[in-house]
Amino acid sequence: MTEEQYLQPRKAKNSHAELMDLVLPPDTNHHETIFGGKVMAYADKLAVISAMKHCRKPVVTVRSDSFEFHAPIKAGEAICVESKVICSHRTTMEVYVEIHSENLMTGERKLTSSAYMTMIAIDDEGRPSVVPPVIPETEEEKYHYNLAMERYNARKLVKRP
Repeated sequence: MTEEQYLQPRKAKNSHAELMDLVLPPDTNHHETIFGGKVMAYADKLAVISAMKHCRKPVVTVRSDSFEFHAPIKAGEAICVESKVICSHRTTMEVYVEIHSENLMTGERKLTSSAYMTMIAIDDEGRPSVVPPVIPETEEEKYHYNLAMERYNARKLVKRP
């Protein structure tokens, strides 16, 4: 792939990734719900996959914004993780991750966590590498894109020491 092909704008939906896994007792705490750190690890892994699908380059995690836990996932339920790139800048991509639980006996699904993860593309020497723009198409994608731009602009206003 040429550098020009790497930088062609890409639709948000093309970076979609999903994973489903069974929550077993070793994955849980003394409340018999999945460890929060394990949920965060799933979110990070899917964010990496979405970011790599978007830019077709290696990526690393830069930040996790507003990781929220809405409800627990119990042992015996499935954890369902979905992600997609919602916004990009010169070398970074923001990925929205949504986590649901699914009761495999009833089929009931519940939103349990959500997060915005920022990933950076890197070259062979580990330096930041340019990524393609994102094309949000649906109302939901446009909503997340606009929120990502607000967070990006707010961070630019804050001086780092």
